[in-house]
Amino acid sequence: MYDMQPYLDTIEEVIKAGPFQDTWESLSQYRVPGWYQKAKFGIFIHWGVYSVPAFSSEWYPRNMYIEGHAVYEHHIKTYGEHKKFGYKDFIPMFTADRFDPKEWLDLFEKAGASYVVPVAEHHDGFQMYRSEISHFNAWEMGPKRDVLGELTKECEARGIINGASSHRIEHWFFMGHGKHFDSDIKEPLKRGDLYWPSMPEPADHHDLFSTPVPTEEFLSDWLVRTCEIIDRYHPRILYFDWWIQHSSAKPYLKKLAAYYYNRAAEWGEEVVINYKHDAFLFGTAVPDVERGQFADVKPYIWQTDTAIALNSWCYTENNDFRPAADILRDLVDIVSKNGRLLLNVGPKADGTFTKEDREVLLTIGRWLEVNKEAINGTDVWRTYGEGPTKIVEGQFSDGVKKNFISEDFRFTTAHGILYATALKGSADGSYCIKSLAEQDASRMANFHGIIREVQVLGQAQAPCWERDQEGLKIRAEAGGDLPVVFKIRID
Repeated sequence: MYDMQPYLDTIEEVIKAGPFQDTWESLSQYRVPGWYQKAKFGIFIHWGVYSVPAFSSEWYPRNMYIEGHAVYEHHIKTYGEHKKFGYKDFIPMFTADRFDPKEWLDLFEKAGASYVVPVAEHHDGFQMYRSEISHFNAWEMGPKRDVLGELTKECEARGIINGASSHRIEHWFFMGHGKHFDSDIKEPLKRGDLYWPSMPEPADHHDLFSTPVPTEEFLSDWLVRTCEIIDRYHPRILYFDWWIQHSSAKPYLKKLAAYYYNRAAEWGEEVVINYKHDAFLFGTAVPDVERGQFADVKPYIWQTDTAIALNSWCYTENNDFRPAADILRDLVDIVSKNGRLLLNVGPKADGTFTKEDREVLLTIGRWLEVNKEAINGTDVWRTYGEGPTKIVEGQFSDGVKKNFISEDFRFTTAHGILYATALKGSADGSYCIKSLAEQDASRMANFHGIIREVQVLGQAQAPCWERDQEGLKIRAEAGGDLPVVFKIRID
């Protein structure tokens, strides 16, 4: 069993040396780095042992042990009884024989991604990287490759920001149902085992004081695992899934943040932590909204993480893929509100992508190649946008079809230029931007700038335009289903 104490001592030494201490007061000195303010689009990767059964979702390892669950029934029908074939028995089948990090980064680069965040460890407890803490990792088992390390190296070679995601803390309860019947999850379980600790699952995942409370041993293990990722791979983005907001985790979150920020200072780097549900004190890291967005612009930087598939974060044989046009419209909306989009893709167990995933990413990339100046490196304008279509605010709302139309506009600005993006092209090429209407000079809250020139990105022919009290009226080439960007020069 791995001796954690030397690493825990190192963590304390690094924190003590500063400049950040493990208090919210000290961590409030944190400032979001300039490179993250400019980066608007990233790729998230859910890939692991759960990609082998490729059924239902990445929660297969939990649900397969819940008697009566559809995944439980599927597992017995397909693989047999749990005591003879448990989750651990998928590991030798996870060979990843077609995994090529260069091909992956070729695709992500074509998609226009500024950063890439692979899941380093999901709820299932299998580490996708070389580790000293547990033998249940991709370097020693399954692919027998340092997946996170190879992707990190390829990102660095291309100037793409490297990240890592930890979902480890949910492992406290994730496999606990397997103790309720005769399965392969049996006591005694020891730290470092795949199934350890398999504790009872909270009735309410959002109960901040749910019991049984994670032990000091488990939380120290979580801290050391995360710091190992930091030290070995130097991620510039560290993403955390939910449940770290549990009351028991708070002291460990402060230690983790202080350690990460101090290590980054040693490296001469600026880094980002993404979190959910007020796990970190506001202002000490960057908040994230899962599968959702805000209805209005925010004065702070934020992120949404969502997936190409509506039903699952990992590859399954029945994924329900979102159209690229819908994702692009969300990207434009999110950026106009001071956010950025982390879009997940789920590779197959062999390391290849579906044609649907590839086409979505390539469509986004082709659009960004033409319109990236309206997205990357931009700032918010005086208003985020206009139009009749309303956003359902909050997490898990990406399945709500928004049905944007050509009257829905979003604004960004950079280098003295205003960008107005129609979230859907007009069939006859006509647009009216009401926020840019001629205004009564006494109404100082409204826009009074002088419009000098209007261009349409990607269209060689200059559009016809005029401005009156109704709005800036533009006549351009007929638009398709994708967003159309107007580049507007203003005095």
